[in-house]
Amino acid sequence: MSSTPASAKPYYFVPSPSSHPAFAAFGLLCVIFGASQWINERDWGEYVFIFGVLWLLCVLFLWFRDAILESEGGQYGHKNDLSFRWSMSWFIFTEVMFFGAFFTALWWAHEHSVPTLANVENALLWPNFKGVWPSLAAGATASPADIVAPFGTMTPFWLPTINTALLLSSAVTVTFAHHALRSAHRGRTIAFMWITILLGASFLCVQSFEYYHAYTEMNLKLTSGVYGSTFFMLTGFHGFHVFVGLLMLISITLRLMKGHFTPEKHFGFEGAAWYWHFVDVVWLGLYVFVYWL
Repeated sequence: MSSTPASAKPYYFVPSPSSHPAFAAFGLLCVIFGASQWINERDWGEYVFIFGVLWLLCVLFLWFRDAILESEGGQYGHKNDLSFRWSMSWFIFTEVMFFGAFFTALWWAHEHSVPTLANVENALLWPNFKGVWPSLAAGATASPADIVAPFGTMTPFWLPTINTALLLSSAVTVTFAHHALRSAHRGRTIAFMWITILLGASFLCVQSFEYYHAYTEMNLKLTSGVYGSTFFMLTGFHGFHVFVGLLMLISITLRLMKGHFTPEKHFGFEGAAWYWHFVDVVWLGLYVFVYWL
């Protein structure tokens, strides 16, 4: 790097030591610990969880600010751009594996666990259990030991279908925004990005109403057997990823309004768009396997 001219970008920029990773880890620890205690009906767990979320958001804001200043200061060269692309690709791959584990759990319960509990060998232990999916049938218990309260099951009409339309529409608008940015139409790019954010926020609002309906009118909860646990784990984690994607899109849109991206250099935008398309694809899988099958 010593032979690099002063006016040129470094071959590979290495940031100075930072406390952001340690502070972010502390925030995540509070989030996980608080959530675990909140679920176990300890009142103080809710406050620890909220504190951890707010702490983590503040750390991420400062971390992103430093990265943006480095980028706008001309510190990032071609090698950094490649590093960011590989990092984002591997990050999305880990997310694919994350959801793959939950989809596998859903498939295993559907194809193996429930039929096994209803076979001849277990008929003497649980004579009223029927091997149907969801794990609820007319005149049968919701669980072999009859410890799960009766509950209703989700259908694709109409809230999940509305959410599917919202997310697919947001995938279209973020693609339009990308094409507009590459064509140097900044105003059009910003408009399409705000539309995408509005669609994503609408998705979360509809999902919140769906959860309220499930808890209050259908008695469908996280404790409603294997069906309830897999339903809320899959849709809940997906909703969290939509929230994270919205934070990315809002950050990128604010940067667009400040003129940070150019038609030739805009990986920050592309990375957020990759993640948003990943969220869309995962939802399509959820829509089919959770609500239809």
